[in-house]
Amino acid sequence: MATMAVATCSLVNRYAFATRSPRSPSSSARAAPRQVPSISASPPPPPPPLKKKVLVPIGMGTEEMEAVIIVDVLRRAGADVLVASVERELEVEASSGTRLVADASIADCADEIFDLVALPGGMPGSVRLRDSEILRKMTIKHAEEKRLYGAICAAPAVVLMPWGLHRRKQITCHPAFMDKLPNFRAVKSNIQVSGELTTSRGPGTTFQFALSFVEQLFGCTLAEDIAKILLMQIDGGRQRSEEFNKVDWSFDHTPHVLVPVANGSEEIEVVMLVDILRRAKVDAVVASVEKSLQIVGSQNIKIIADKSLSDASKSTYDLIILPGGVAGAERLAKSRILKRLLREQKEVGRMYGGICSSPAILHKQGSNSHSSSLCYWPAYWQSN
Repeated sequence: MATMAVATCSLVNRYAFATRSPRSPSSSARAAPRQVPSISASPPPPPPPLKKKVLVPIGMGTEEMEAVIIVDVLRRAGADVLVASVERELEVEASSGTRLVADASIADCADEIFDLVALPGGMPGSVRLRDSEILRKMTIKHAEEKRLYGAICAAPAVVLMPWGLHRRKQITCHPAFMDKLPNFRAVKSNIQVSGELTTSRGPGTTFQFALSFVEQLFGCTLAEDIAKILLMQIDGGRQRSEEFNKVDWSFDHTPHVLVPVANGSEEIEVVMLVDILRRAKVDAVVASVEKSLQIVGSQNIKIIADKSLSDASKSTYDLIILPGGVAGAERLAKSRILKRLLREQKEVGRMYGGICSSPAILHKQGSNSHSSSLCYWPAYWQSN
C-alpha cells in the first residue's frame, strides 16, 4: 500500500480538501522483511505483482454516479474491480433510474479476499446494502483484517454505523445524514481518511473519493496521472470565461433529451448526464444504437438503455447530447438513424451537442459548422 504522508503526496488535499487521521499499523503497511541475497548466478525473475482486488456492491436505489465513478476510476488505475449485486438479480435499477448490470451476486464472492471494499450511497440503496447479511459479514471481517474500506453519501451513517465499523474513526457523510453521526467523530470534510476507513459526502465528491483509493492502493503518481486524464480541476483549474453559441434554454414544457449510447461509450459521462438531467426533472432517454439494449462501456461497466435508438427516433427531442469514449463515439458515428436525427435537429434549430471525443464526430459530419466547439484534445487531433 502506498504511504499517504501529506508532505510527499498532496493529491487528495489539492482536489478534495481532505483531512486525515493517523492510520493504525496494518499487515499491508508493515515494512517488507529484508531480502537475503541469492547465491544463484541467475536468480529467477520476480513474479508479476498481483492486481489489487476491489469490491463495489450495489443494490436497488444505489446512487449510480457514485457506483460508476468508483468503478471507472479504479479500473483505470489497473484494479480488478468486481461489481456485486445484493439483490436476487444482477440487474439493478439505481436511484435516478439508470439500470446497471453487476458482474456477480454478492453470494458468489462471499469467500473472496479484497484489498478494498467501497460502498456507494444513495437511498434506498444504502439500506439494501445494510440489510445484506453476506455483505455485512464480509465487510466486518475485511475491516478486522485491517484492509481498506470506505463509504460515501448516506452509506457511512446508514451502513457503517449499524455494523459498528465507525468506532474510533473520524467520518463524514452526506450533509442530510450528518446528524446521525456521533458529534465527537463527525467531520465536515469532502474526504476523511481515518486509518483504513475513507468516507466522503456525495456524488459531487466521488471523483475525489475514488482518487483517494487510487492514491492509497497505487501511490500518488498514478492518482495524479488519472486525474489529468479525467481533466479534473487542479487548484481551481481553468474556468469557463465565455459562453459560445448562446441560445435560449427556457421551455414551456418538460424538456425531452436524447442520450444515444453504444459499446465503448464513456459510462461516467452517460451516467452523470442522465442522472443530473433527471434530477432537474428533464425527461432523459438513454437509447442504444446496438442490437441489444445492454451496452458495455469503455471501462466494462454494463448499462441497460431505456430503448433502442430505432424506437427512440419516433419522438422529437429538445436536445440530443452525445457522450464520449473514442470507441463509443465511432460506433455512434456509424448509426444512420443518429445521423438523420442530428441532421433534422440542425435543420429545425433544435439543440444538440457532445462531450469528450464526440464533438470530433459532429465536426466530421459537419453538424457543428459555423459554430465553436470544444473537445477532448487527443480525440480532436486524431480526428483532423
